Amino acid sequence: MEAEEHLLALKVMRLTRPTLASPLPVTCDSKDLPGNLLNNVLQQDPTAVPGSETIAIGQFLLLPQNPVNIYLGETFSSYICVYSETTQIVYNITVKVDLQTTSQKLSLANNSSTTKLNSDETVNTVIHHEVKEIGPHILVCEVAYQNSAGVLMSFRKFFKIQVLKPLDVKTKFYNAENDDVYLEAQVQNITNGPICLEKVSLDASHLFNVTCLNNTPTGESIFGNITLLQPQSISQYLYCLTPTDKLSSDLKSLSGATNIGKLDIVWRSNLGEKGRLQTSQLQRMSPDFGEIKLSITELPNFVVIEELFTFKCKLANNGERTVEFILYLENTRNIAWCGISGRKLEALPPHSSKILEFKCIPLVPGLRTLSGVKLVDTFTKRTYTYDELGQVFVILSTKTSS
Repeated sequence: MEAEEHLLALKVMRLTRPTLASPLPVTCDSKDLPGNLLNNVLQQDPTAVPGSETIAIGQFLLLPQNPVNIYLGETFSSYICVYSETTQIVYNITVKVDLQTTSQKLSLANNSSTTKLNSDETVNTVIHHEVKEIGPHILVCEVAYQNSAGVLMSFRKFFKIQVLKPLDVKTKFYNAENDDVYLEAQVQNITNGPICLEKVSLDASHLFNVTCLNNTPTGESIFGNITLLQPQSISQYLYCLTPTDKLSSDLKSLSGATNIGKLDIVWRSNLGEKGRLQTSQLQRMSPDFGEIKLSITELPNFVVIEELFTFKCKLANNGERTVEFILYLENTRNIAWCGISGRKLEALPPHSSKILEFKCIPLVPGLRTLSGVKLVDTFTKRTYTYDELGQVFVILSTKTSS
């Protein structure tokens, strides 16, 4: 049956927020040739704010004049109206609305039957759906009813919706020597208008404890009260993930812990329109610890020249056999070690670790590198040399003579 033979018609209108209508400021100095002509026209513009005509601030709401883009993470809202095109009364009207995506079909509305519809009445439906897929979507509206003779009739209409990507998120990982993982996230606005980032947080894996490095010591955001992103602008975020105690003690599991977590991003666009996006599981490259690893766990930032200081290191055996080491300490121009060089350490079972304590005296002021530590495997005779364990800043004594 042709569409014009139906007694009912269907209208679908997307519900979007209006924009602020602002004037186009064209002005000049009163000494120029036009004089005050342009200024007077601008002041008489009904969309201009008195006293602020030249900064294009709007005071009137403008309904969308063109189709508005729909972005992933936003809520798609639409008003569906069924109305009569004749003077006849129709009966048992039902409206069914489905959304067909590239992977699934979703039911958005399945109204119970309206018993009777006169010529001056309508059947109204409002739908809301949070968009979770990118690409083409098909809105399918189906209307069924009975005419005055009791004949069942129905028709369907299709509306194509294109869902776009709102943000471009890029991540970088850095595996620190102390087993911490640093995540840098770059969030770029690729929509057509400015957005305000309301929240950017990392939902870390249960294997890690996350520390946000985007706040000041007082808890305030380093970006200020409002993080405004213009189109194509980028905002960068930094997070530190520390392995749990249970994970740190199991080196094999630590090496295989590649799942970091997910980024949760919430933003607002035109007149507070809310959007939310959650990334897929972020994964880092599996760190290569090697069979033997020596890393600093405790080290002071500042030390006093010619005064003894202590630091601690973790010696980890990532291999499949028990190892025994002889520890050698070699003095350098900057550092004098305090301890027994050439002593044998306790046997270290596979996939285990132990804490070693070192004592030394700084001899030269300034930023100095801790070096001169050697481990010799008693079985393979292999030597592991550590000439850049860490750095300390050596300062002169703060004591003054009386």
